[in-house]
Amino acid sequence: MDDCFSCRFKLVFSGPGQTYSVSIFIDYYIAEFGYSRSLVSGIYSGATLCAGLTLFLVGRLVDRFGQRYMMSAAGLLLAAACFWNANLTGIIMMFIGFFMLRLFGQGSLTLIPNTLVPQWFIGKRGRALSVMAIGGFASSALLPPLNTWLIDSVGWRNTWVIWGVGLLILFLPLAFFLVRNKPEDIGEIPDGKSRKRNSATVNLDVDVNEVCWTLKEATRTKAFWMILFCVSVPALVNTGITFHLVSIVQGKGLSPSVAALVLSLMAIVGFPITFFVGYLVDKIQVHYVLAMTFTGHILTLFLLLFTNSWAGAIIFGVVWGLISGFERIVLSIVWPNYFGRTYLGSIKGVAQTVMVLGSAFGPLPFGLFYDYFGGYQEILWVMMMLPLTAVVLSLLSPKPQYNDKAD
Repeated sequence: MDDCFSCRFKLVFSGPGQTYSVSIFIDYYIAEFGYSRSLVSGIYSGATLCAGLTLFLVGRLVDRFGQRYMMSAAGLLLAAACFWNANLTGIIMMFIGFFMLRLFGQGSLTLIPNTLVPQWFIGKRGRALSVMAIGGFASSALLPPLNTWLIDSVGWRNTWVIWGVGLLILFLPLAFFLVRNKPEDIGEIPDGKSRKRNSATVNLDVDVNEVCWTLKEATRTKAFWMILFCVSVPALVNTGITFHLVSIVQGKGLSPSVAALVLSLMAIVGFPITFFVGYLVDKIQVHYVLAMTFTGHILTLFLLLFTNSWAGAIIFGVVWGLISGFERIVLSIVWPNYFGRTYLGSIKGVAQTVMVLGSAFGPLPFGLFYDYFGGYQEILWVMMMLPLTAVVLSLLSPKPQYNDKAD
């Protein structure tokens, strides 16, 4: 389980590029540079869009060079992104800064751990991913209040410097010295089984017994395209809400600290749920769990729509956390369960690209609706249509059979 520990740590340090972290800086950017909320949202969305369009290349590089070297490179570049953001002076630098944060943080350091753990587990994959998710939830729980405290203490520029130094000192050594790409590299096979020592020519593929699709084969299935749409929905909706959460709660008469509390509460509640979901997806067909997840998304949006008090915000944060616990596991496990391990970097790279593109389009419509209508009620109603569509597509997307790949 050493690689699960490593992945937990890596997901923590993807935090500087995640929206729940960046969102704490947005109002400070608006105040210092005098930009409108729509402009900053547009810069963020455009940078995220560009990052998403290049992320599929990261997946191909993972298949070629392995997770160990790619994780180390992504960590080094994310540190450089933090130092860049500490020295912002205008729109162009802000765009480049957002681009680097999204590509190397939210993109690469989410993609790479999610291709590493499935290499090590098949039968226990769901439970292993739930252990890995601890890092993601720890990051989303700690970073919003930590960033708020750091910015209040040392300013937003020095906060970025602190994150850059932390990546160089803590992240890079662990990424390089602890990560191993797959169990076969150290004489084992997935799920913790040892290689048979009495056979010099043991065929690990026989022991693994998993059908692996190429990216080209996967794209010939209807399930690939339906699930691809489904995984984009949480990225779009959650990023839009998270990016504007401070503004949303202020519009309901609540303080910005409530937004940080909601984000932390979401992570705290979601963490234990991942263990239940990890067990669930090992026992139940994943497309049914997907449908349950998107039904929960509809409920979450409905709750946010009618939240007008501190207690209501707490209830919203709890439900959002429950659904996030489902989402973290089911969106990670669907690709290796459907299409195998061998070409997972390329396949997950396309999926991660679509997720990042979805997150790119999240903040902008929220900002536009806010500037036009003076609030967020209308956009929340519109957003409900996306998870509703995803519920239907999930139910229509069972695991494809390899001999049906040309359908």
